[in-house]
Amino acid sequence: STGRRAMASAVPLPVMLFVGVAVMLVGSGAGAAGVRGGRRQGQLRVGFYDKSCPAAERIVGDYVRQHVRRVPTVAPALLRTHYHDCFVRGCDGSILLNSTAAGAAEKDAPPNLSLRGFDLVDRVKGLVEEACPGVVSCADVLALAARDAVAAIGGPSWRVPTGRRDGTVSTMQDAVRELPSPSMTFPQLVALFAGKGLDVRDLVWLSGAHTIGIAHCSSFADRLYSYPAAGNGNGTGAVPPLDAAYAANLRQRKCRMGGPDAAVEMDPGSYLTFDLGYYHTVLKHRALFRSDAALVTDAAARADIAGVVASPPEVFFQVFARSMARLGAVQVMTGSQGEIRKHCAVVNS
Repeated sequence: STGRRAMASAVPLPVMLFVGVAVMLVGSGAGAAGVRGGRRQGQLRVGFYDKSCPAAERIVGDYVRQHVRRVPTVAPALLRTHYHDCFVRGCDGSILLNSTAAGAAEKDAPPNLSLRGFDLVDRVKGLVEEACPGVVSCADVLALAARDAVAAIGGPSWRVPTGRRDGTVSTMQDAVRELPSPSMTFPQLVALFAGKGLDVRDLVWLSGAHTIGIAHCSSFADRLYSYPAAGNGNGTGAVPPLDAAYAANLRQRKCRMGGPDAAVEMDPGSYLTFDLGYYHTVLKHRALFRSDAALVTDAAARADIAGVVASPPEVFFQVFARSMARLGAVQVMTGSQGEIRKHCAVVNS
């Protein structure tokens, strides 16, 4: 439900940094670019719906902004759902599909059980369908909603090339295999991102999404109760343990052994503010996930983090926006591939 954990505090106005990125498909099976039925094949483009559904982006943005103002936790929920969609079979809306008698879908895989925002995407899609039946894909609605949610909570905005088509296949096994794990090492993360056409800097900047949102104790329990003291992040490749005082505080106040699976702010004190707090947390060895702590084990990644922390927040906004645009182009389907689903949770009959 998008109504969980409502926050009464005001949300700062978004800083609008529009990053012009010519985004070609990454790892797509769309083939060479061409034109069919007025649609460009093999790539996305900004303003894809300008003629076929000119109100589409306004409809999505208005609805998302309205709900983020009321329930700011909608923002990290939509951003995470878009991220999880793109990492499994590409940005094709397959994360939105329900399981069927034929098999379990991505949304029912263990890493996705805490995802939220599906009902909001369905409602936005319904509004778009009323305006332009059968034109705008669920994959594009999700990509636009994630962008607008980040902007509405005070983060950057970016131009979202559209023209994605919806996938018709969604399996739990794919999600288990393809999604990054909180326990991954830096080399494992680099290899996984490279397989999606994303580089080390994309890994560093996209990890910055953890400046908003929460994690549950079970997702980093190994760092609290069974993780060995291994190295100090000095370039040896060993992932540094949680700061001892911070870990002790979490064990005492939040994540008690045998207690409830409590929620912990990823960026303590500003988990609903899009800022540089996450990177400060990483440098202080207070990142909850081993995968976040692993960023400082690579000299170049650590230098990038130190550089952005020493810069105005707008620098982070710009590089994050660039990497989000790149993520949104991973393995997309265009042209006559896939379909345009009427209802995001089920394939067309």
